[in-house]
Amino acid sequence: MIVTCLVSELTEKKNSKQKPPNPNKPKCLLLKECIDSSSSDSQVTDHNDFVLQLRILYQNRISRVNLRELNKTHTNFVKLQAGYVGAQFWSVYVLCSAQNKDAVRLTLEQIDVVKRMCNSYEELELVTTSQGDALSCKRIRKNVIAGSISESRRIACLIGIEGGHSIDSSLATLRMYYDLGVRYMTLTHSCNTPWSESSSKGIHNFYPNVIGLTPFGQEVVKEMNRLGMLIDLSHTSYSTAKAVLNISKAPVIFSHSSAFSVCNHSRNVPDDILQELKKNKGIIMVTFNADALACGRNVVNISTLADHFDHVKKIAGSESIGIGGDYDGVARFPEGLEDVSKYPSLIEELLRRGWNETELKGVLRENFLRVFREVENVRLKPKLNLDSY
Repeated sequence: MIVTCLVSELTEKKNSKQKPPNPNKPKCLLLKECIDSSSSDSQVTDHNDFVLQLRILYQNRISRVNLRELNKTHTNFVKLQAGYVGAQFWSVYVLCSAQNKDAVRLTLEQIDVVKRMCNSYEELELVTTSQGDALSCKRIRKNVIAGSISESRRIACLIGIEGGHSIDSSLATLRMYYDLGVRYMTLTHSCNTPWSESSSKGIHNFYPNVIGLTPFGQEVVKEMNRLGMLIDLSHTSYSTAKAVLNISKAPVIFSHSSAFSVCNHSRNVPDDILQELKKNKGIIMVTFNADALACGRNVVNISTLADHFDHVKKIAGSESIGIGGDYDGVARFPEGLEDVSKYPSLIEELLRRGWNETELKGVLRENFLRVFREVENVRLKPKLNLDSY
């Protein structure tokens, strides 16, 4: 998930009745205020698998590589700054093949590399609440001169676990992850757990008889509510998502999914679930994964992605939408969105399609921060009745 302090000229663009703008001039790269201002524009996107690539490429020995300028990945810190990224949810993911083996150890190692990375680079800051300094952009120093941007800032680091197999069916392990700074968990990846069904079929053969959410899965959902941990339904089956939306006392997220009606990929969300998500006041963070956007079409571009934004807006409203990224987790992205520096190009396309300033502020940051705050508020309410606690 990324909180990006994007600079925009939305109001100027909206109110202008003059000649058409210069096509060479960026459409949303002028800085106003950040989170503390009512005219602020900042982007929240979710889900980046950069730390998985650090394991694959460098066995998590990050002292051996300059992460500011690494050129083997979709992500490095220079690219994040070029994309006006103010905060990033780093996905802590371990393969489904680790289920029932060493998934907990591997998950801890990935949490460790996120923390070491954030502590090793002065431009990063680990945060664990919606009120963290980097999330609120209070640390941003900005200077706009003749249409250029000069700014010094820290990028907020947040941690999300991708796949319920990482808890090894242990609520105690879930609680320890929270204590280590984990703030969301995807209930499944491409494999069923003993307590939750994945949307992926035929990839793994774990627990094929599990349908939806088991009684223990319901306890996981309730415990995440109690902890104040975001529940992520990307990769979950229709039955799982439906059950969670009926049980959860807090808004939920889809951290990297798109619209099933636009592309009938198993990872995407059907319209009736989008309508339930609206009632839940949660959000779908639209993924940039080309395979989930275009269903096999060879040409996938920014317009293809924007079609998913338009459809979700039509079904669930702009307040139910965020930006999902998925960089370094898949191989193919839309043309024009090849890495994390390209986020402003999406905003340009949504502006061209008539999205207004209020809607874009929500998509860029406010929708996610609202959900994050409400999840924290549920945690502060009287304790839920949990048999396992």
